[in-house]
Amino acid sequence: MNYLAREVSMEALAECYRTHASLVRSYLRRLVPAQDIDDVTQVVFTEVWRSRHRYDPARSLETWVLCIAHKRAVDHLRGRRPPTVPLEVVGDPEGPDGRAVGDDLADRDLVRRALAELPDPQRQAIELAYYGELSQREIAERLRVPLGTVKARTARGLHRLSTLLAAA
Repeated sequence: MNYLAREVSMEALAECYRTHASLVRSYLRRLVPAQDIDDVTQVVFTEVWRSRHRYDPARSLETWVLCIAHKRAVDHLRGRRPPTVPLEVVGDPEGPDGRAVGDDLADRDLVRRALAELPDPQRQAIELAYYGELSQREIAERLRVPLGTVKARTARGLHRLSTLLAAA
């Protein structure tokens, strides 16, 4: 390529950059991390320069440039290693009340095992009250037993449950 043809091509590239760089950056914002947008934009326009002979003037320049931008963004993302943090640094995730979630899960498992040891009528009354959020009157209606029976089952079940949990 002679000097004059190269100058014309450089001017065309500069015009392409002035016209489409903001579009390419905007497009890349959806694909790559913010800190990498300028680097990928530079790679895109380097590719535009290198593959200028493949551009068909009968087609949209904007679409051609965005296709290159998409390919370079995908290449960039494939080449990145996902950030990793050693597990020792992270520790246990905290729950909403500040306790570790692992402790909460262990407590739930302990309660489930203790509930499983209760007689069915006591377990059922407690589960309907706490997990079903029903009042004792609603539990009595659902189970078709007197209200006093529900109260007795709940009281006995909670007493037995506290004994089982204290032992654990």
